[in-house]
Amino acid sequence: MGYLQQTKYVLRLQAARLGGTIAFYALQQIIISLGITIGFTFLYAEIDKPTLLYLATGAPTMIFIMSGLTALPMQNATAKTEGHLSFLKTLPVNRLSIISADTIIWVLVMIPGIIISTLCAQWLYAPGYALSWTVIPAFLISSITCIAIGYGFSYLLSAEQTMLVCMVLAFGSLMFSPINFPIERLPEWLQFLHRLLPIDAMAQIIRSSFAHTSFSASPIEYIKLLSWCIIGYASVIYFMNKK
Repeated sequence: MGYLQQTKYVLRLQAARLGGTIAFYALQQIIISLGITIGFTFLYAEIDKPTLLYLATGAPTMIFIMSGLTALPMQNATAKTEGHLSFLKTLPVNRLSIISADTIIWVLVMIPGIIISTLCAQWLYAPGYALSWTVIPAFLISSITCIAIGYGFSYLLSAEQTMLVCMVLAFGSLMFSPINFPIERLPEWLQFLHRLLPIDAMAQIIRSSFAHTSFSASPIEYIKLLSWCIIGYASVIYFMNKK
């Protein structure tokens, strides 16, 4: 079988294993995105347009994080415990086809939440979207980067360590990351940390793509995300080829 046929085979295998769980994960991301877009507005007695726009454009970034950095690693931790990852390594297919198949599945899981939260935000608040041609590239690089990082640490760490990291990332991203508010509100040491980590870069890229008249992202943010993406997939390839 060629690479594409192998990827298609593994895709069917993984989809059959996950079954209805895929739909559950997609529903989970929809609820999370609506919770940010709509639920977070209840925290404010009066909310202005800039804040609404931050929440509306921050929801997609949270979907990437909750899918690629929490749900996916947890799923891999379970698969590792059950021996499914070891089984995948025994298949007579290119290891890259396994990575590609799982990447496709998780990218598809993210799409419904982003579409629904964006439409709901526009319908309820009209926050000031101004879509740029970079929407598709921003979506792809952000989603794939989160998947790469999630894959990387879930393969290299034990199942218990993976679960712990997922919890820290989920709550840390929700409360202490400049996704739904400007980075200037954070302490200087935390601002510096976010300059190194990919979350702030991801949030900037997504905001500038969904509202390019209000926000902008420099090329360095794309380079930063690509660097993290390469590191993540390099870790995965190392694990998959390790005997």
